[in-house]
Amino acid sequence: MSFSVGIVGLPNVGKSTLFKALTKRQVDIADYPFTTINPNVGVVQVPDERLEKIAETVKPEKVTPTVIEFVDIAGLVKNAHKGEGLGNQFLAQIRNCDAILEVVKAFGENPTPEEDIETIRIELEMKDLESKEKENLLSQKPIVFLYNTNNGNDGNETGPNRISLNLKLEEEISELSEEEKKELGVKSQLDQLIVACYNILDLITFYTITGGKESRAWTIKKGALAPEAGGRVHSDFKEKFIKAEVIPWQKLVEAGSWQKARERGWIKTCGRDYIVQDGDVIEFKI
Repeated sequence: MSFSVGIVGLPNVGKSTLFKALTKRQVDIADYPFTTINPNVGVVQVPDERLEKIAETVKPEKVTPTVIEFVDIAGLVKNAHKGEGLGNQFLAQIRNCDAILEVVKAFGENPTPEEDIETIRIELEMKDLESKEKENLLSQKPIVFLYNTNNGNDGNETGPNRISLNLKLEEEISELSEEEKKELGVKSQLDQLIVACYNILDLITFYTITGGKESRAWTIKKGALAPEAGGRVHSDFKEKFIKAEVIPWQKLVEAGSWQKARERGWIKTCGRDYIVQDGDVIEFKI
């Protein structure tokens, strides 16, 4: 199970530029259970310093990050809810996404960012009014606003779930090697955008270390119980769940190994009713 964010906006606001910059950072992980990845879907690694620190401690053969899908959805035009442009396709694709990343052009005179946002808000609400379903409403999906500026974050568009980026610059940075970035002194700001999208979905991350062979990050909804988290790793861990051994990632790093953490009494045994916490390192027992 993966979580997806639909990139939406009016035509020519920078959606494809953003998608191109993001997907340069995508990870191709064969054993993730994605069914059909269309050309307009990018699987992007979620930045996670905690996973890096766990890997430094455990020194596994393999490190596997958690990921989030970004879907590049066709540009919306006014009256999309009536089928104008690619309206029906556009709105159906949004319905399949868990959250919306709305790209707003924040330079030039017309239209203003507020007018852009209002146009899309109206289209989503009008489509909801037509819908016979009263669940999974388009206008109720969590949303992050990305202001595409000429000069990066100028402070005018910051706030809850609002981020400013110069997408043309981000596209150029995405094409540079690590050496070139250091030489030019440039750094991408896309990490903060990816994390903002992850957070708005109300997701948390837990980790497994598979006997030291693989350190891996997993995504679940906040409030999930231990058997549900086990099911993300393997269906048997949910169906045959007996208990879970759990330690916060910081304590594992401090101990230096799972065995040393056990000797210090830092690993706790949890039952079916344990609510998984962000940053837990878990070993499931069946």
